[in-house]
Amino acid sequence: MCGFTGWYKKNHQRKNKKIIKKMTKTLITRGPDEQGYYFDKNILLGHRRLSIIDLKNGKQPMSYDGYTIVYNGELYNTEEIKNKLKDKYKFTTTCDTEVLLKGYIEYKEKILDMIEGIFAFAIYKDDKIFLARDRVGVKPLFYTKVKDNFLFASEIKALLKNKMVKPIINKKSLQELLSLSPSRIPGSGVFKDIFELRAGHYMIYENDKINIKRYWNVKTKENKDTFETATKKIEKLLTTAIKNQMISDVNIATLLSGGLDSSIITAICSIEYQKQGKTLDTYSIDYEDNEKYFESTKFTVSRDNEFIDLMQKKFKTNHHYKVITQKTLARYLKESLIARDLPGMADIDSSLLWFSKQISKDHKVILSGECADEIFGGYPWFYREEVKNRECFPWLDSIESRNKLLKKELQEKLELKKFVQQEYDKIIKEVPKANDEKENQYKNLFYLNMTYFMPTLLERKDRMTMRASIEARVPFADTKLIEYLWNLPWAYKYHENMEKGILRKAYEKLLPEEITYRKKNPYPKTHNPIYANIVTKLLKKRLKNKNAFLYKIFDKEKLEELIKTKGESFKEPWFGQLMTGPQLLAFLYELDIWGKKYKIILDI
Repeated sequence: MCGFTGWYKKNHQRKNKKIIKKMTKTLITRGPDEQGYYFDKNILLGHRRLSIIDLKNGKQPMSYDGYTIVYNGELYNTEEIKNKLKDKYKFTTTCDTEVLLKGYIEYKEKILDMIEGIFAFAIYKDDKIFLARDRVGVKPLFYTKVKDNFLFASEIKALLKNKMVKPIINKKSLQELLSLSPSRIPGSGVFKDIFELRAGHYMIYENDKINIKRYWNVKTKENKDTFETATKKIEKLLTTAIKNQMISDVNIATLLSGGLDSSIITAICSIEYQKQGKTLDTYSIDYEDNEKYFESTKFTVSRDNEFIDLMQKKFKTNHHYKVITQKTLARYLKESLIARDLPGMADIDSSLLWFSKQISKDHKVILSGECADEIFGGYPWFYREEVKNRECFPWLDSIESRNKLLKKELQEKLELKKFVQQEYDKIIKEVPKANDEKENQYKNLFYLNMTYFMPTLLERKDRMTMRASIEARVPFADTKLIEYLWNLPWAYKYHENMEKGILRKAYEKLLPEEITYRKKNPYPKTHNPIYANIVTKLLKKRLKNKNAFLYKIFDKEKLEELIKTKGESFKEPWFGQLMTGPQLLAFLYELDIWGKKYKIILDI
């Protein structure tokens, strides 16, 4: 895993080399092991490397036959592609960077149909830049065009290090930030004129023009597999994906919550490691004194520990419990904001950042269970009648309440409810429809989750782990698995009236029964009232400044009410299932820091 930057401009001045180095330096946590640069008269490229495969070689930028690549990611079928190329090309490393570069030279954009993995990369030759991003958007790639300058980078912070790129938030930016966040519109970088190359797309920049094309999407076709056949196929697809993603020249670890998804990954990885005479390390996170304050809800029905212990004993892993204090959770809010470059999921982010830093003391690569709920239908909005029939984003209950927090003039100007509906209608038009009306309802939900909700969690996982210099792999994001599940009847996924029913069935012989049929729990959050007290004080302190950024956007009395009630005056979760009162206070705290630290220019 790595980070990279690029700047195309005719006849670069010498001073611009210093600027690209400053831009690249912002990505040091994405690649602490090495740095590299490529300069010619029209292109400047910078790269930071985290060494996972072929630790001694694979330095970037890498050049061959006039082509130069900067790359962030991991290919899981490197040997397969290399075998197709070896009769024509000689390989001097064992890293996937060289295979990707020579694969592009041979096949051009068609290489994207051949490779499997998580990636973002740029390849330059003769004033032409080819940029691409993996199919579901695990790895990031942002870009902007300022006059005759074209800039791109793994993170927004690198672009903003160039003074010609301004941190402007216009009307649409603010609408997006206040209504959809922490999710983003596909392709949006939120800041004015900063964009993200969409998942499953590639771009060609040439002759001062940007040309973007989609190379991958799910395709609707009839699936006549029986439930038993489908169960076997899912087990084969997912198990293969997990084993492929274990490839590494350093030891891997897994995140283990004791839930279905992480337990499947852990079980398979542990069995493979035992065959090699090794013990798998597993990690979990909990919060200080959570056992005192935990209360079961319809979303979070049980604590994780007993299920983790069950998995640890059965699969003989070396498990590491990590417990974060309430003060540390709040202290990491600022850094997690910087990791994202935008206000995000508050302490859901900061806890993962701290957790990742603990893991990074011993491991560079982890496997995690993200994306299972989006593709197998694990969230309540897939099966609860009162939620799934909405003709808008089902995880957003708070639009009206969000709008009421705003200054009156902004409520009228931004029209958040109308904006959200417009964006929903746009994305629904993209859905590859079936002939069956009921199945289309679930296809809409699948597609919404794949393009909005899943990228939010993937962004969280990428930014927080890479901030700690860890490569996080997500086997459930395997596109062969996604393509198969897209056409699978909903009834299979909801087998025996259980969310992810077919996934449970596929692995019931591998896992303990208690794990297989455990009710889904979300990522753990703190239930300790001390945390609510801490973030209330932090936000109150920032609002003592009469020029606070929040006062430019929100109604002063509503902010005071939130502080007085410690967030309880805002009744719905801000986002999804987890961002309730204290998380909203933390989000607002981040938003105020962001406004000042990033020197946000409001242009609305």
